[in-house]
Amino acid sequence: MDKVVLAFSGGLDTSVCIKLLEEKYNMEVITACVDVGQPQEEIERPASVAMDIGMNKHYTIDAREEFASDFIFPAIKANAVYEGYPLSTALARPLIAMKIVELAYKENADAIAHGCTGKGNDQFRFEAIIRSLSDCRIIAPIRDLNLTRSEEVDYARSCGIPLPPDNIYSIDENLWGRAVEGDILEDPMVEPPEDAFTWTRSIKDAPEQSQIIEIEFKNGVPIALNEDKKYPFDIIIKCNEIAGMHGIGRVDIVEDRILGLKSREIYETPGAFLIIDAHKALEQLTLTRNELKFAEIASNNYSELVYNGMWHEPLR
Repeated sequence: MDKVVLAFSGGLDTSVCIKLLEEKYNMEVITACVDVGQPQEEIERPASVAMDIGMNKHYTIDAREEFASDFIFPAIKANAVYEGYPLSTALARPLIAMKIVELAYKENADAIAHGCTGKGNDQFRFEAIIRSLSDCRIIAPIRDLNLTRSEEVDYARSCGIPLPPDNIYSIDENLWGRAVEGDILEDPMVEPPEDAFTWTRSIKDAPEQSQIIEIEFKNGVPIALNEDKKYPFDIIIKCNEIAGMHGIGRVDIVEDRILGLKSREIYETPGAFLIIDAHKALEQLTLTRNELKFAEIASNNYSELVYNGMWHEPLR
């Protein structure tokens, strides 16, 4: 029986994938969740669900510090913003895929699987990395079988798969940002309700008193807050707290996806806005007019490459 490593979130799509891979593809499944700064319950849930489904092998891979230093920090240097928002999900996907490839080699797996559909961006981001780093076969059961959400729910119930808690929104969260879509948010004429936000206060609830902080940069990345030197992960966590408290970091856009589809997206990226704006201010002080013009072109190119999943593209 061939082995497959499944990038596993514990949600409906990837939970259904376990049984599909076993029953439809006749494969031995190994699940893995990569921690890039999700809430703790989103790290614990995949392990619990994998156990409930009867998985013999599940891995939880801590990649938080690597995500901060090797993915977010280069994006700060590049002022990586796509269509008005700092990239978050797009930055995490390459690292998740890399860790899954590493695990596939460790387990001598023949294939790597993910739970993406055929409409989203993540299928490209995962598969670009997998194809560039391995010879593993790629399996995407939800996309390959063209399953609807209702069909997935019916299949999950027939197999005794625990269904995830009901959530009216589809949410992806990591250290650098939080992306929210679905339900009433799909109508661009509907104002996002407050319950769509958790990282940021509304302007009316933000403190009246302003707060001044000092960010120290070295070689284009932050190394200290208010003269307190911190690790990359800790700097970003603190900036998220400070900026979110002051109502910074909300984005409401109709985004252009890789496939050409438009999608209404809500983002919360408080720390990212704070740090990138500080970095831009530092550039204004230190770069010439021509350097600043070129930096803007390079930033746009960098952001599009990352958004499109081209992390291993030499130009990036």
